[in-house]
Amino acid sequence: MIPTLIICGVDEAGRGPLAGPVYAAAVILDPGRPIAGLADSKKLSEKRRDQLAQEIKQHAAAWAIAEASVNEIDTLNILRASLLAMRRAVEMLPVRPQEVWVDGLHCPDTGLPSRAIVRGDSSVAAISAASILAKTARDAAMLLLHQQYPQYGFDAHKGYPTAAHIAALQTHGVSDVHRKSFRPVSELCSPPNTAR
Repeated sequence: MIPTLIICGVDEAGRGPLAGPVYAAAVILDPGRPIAGLADSKKLSEKRRDQLAQEIKQHAAAWAIAEASVNEIDTLNILRASLLAMRRAVEMLPVRPQEVWVDGLHCPDTGLPSRAIVRGDSSVAAISAASILAKTARDAAMLLLHQQYPQYGFDAHKGYPTAAHIAALQTHGVSDVHRKSFRPVSELCSPPNTAR
């Protein structure tokens, strides 16, 4: 019998928002316990994502979720912070994968054979599962931040640069959980140009 290659799917959530950490998940699926309906998390309803997240946690051979903080995002830049969160998720897995398959163009430095797969979250089940875990974890974190900072409406837009979020930033200023390196947050942090 040929042994099955242990593949870990990896994806992130939260590269585009103006606030909150970026999350990443790593998932090793169990071939003996398939999960129906896995897909890119962005193409699923919130209810379906939550259902699948529970199934993934129950049936996957291994899974882990990690984050990179707002400070790390502002210090490293969003790409490097995303890769850092991905690496942390892979390192947290209780099972060591033989290969790491990552959605997108870039792979975290894990010391393991890795493959970047464009639109992998739509074509590779393990990456779809990671996409769902990362997205549901980040959404849950943004709901908690909404309780601390209700004036920004994080429960509605999850930190993305919607018109309502921009208006709230202009009204209330920049919070500790906003990414200072992102426009328009950085523009609100900068002193107005009074030169004549």
